[in-house]
Amino acid sequence: MKTATRHLTLIAAAAATIALAACGQNEDTTVGQQIDNGVNQTQSAATEMKNDAKDAAQDMQAAGTQAGQAIAESASDMAITAKVNAALAADDQLSALKINVDTEAGRVALKGTAPDADSRDRATTLAAAVDGVVAVDNRLVIQKNS
Repeated sequence: MKTATRHLTLIAAAAATIALAACGQNEDTTVGQQIDNGVNQTQSAATEMKNDAKDAAQDMQAAGTQAGQAIAESASDMAITAKVNAALAADDQLSALKINVDTEAGRVALKGTAPDADSRDRATTLAAAVDGVVAVDNRLVIQKNS
């Protein structure tokens, strides 16, 4: 909005210069010189508008790239979560348990219960073996036998 206002101001200034030239109110320069000055100011304003548009396009491109990266990371995290869930489901001791798997930026958090310490450790090993996992935070608690 600020850029648009500036452009309108520059265009208005150029128009005013041309109008003054036509009225002959500036007697130090000829009408031709005044028109040339008005044309030069208008060209300068157009060049500035072009540069502002180019900058805006670059900003939009950078924002689009960042959004694309965020979407790709989110999709990658979802794929990691699915693969970890599949690995846990394939394990005889862990498949019957409700283990919540959350992934953010390749970091996997395991929450829930494990039947024993070995199963808890195996859950960490299975999760860490999935491509794309950078760390595993195992918050599984060992289930107490009643």
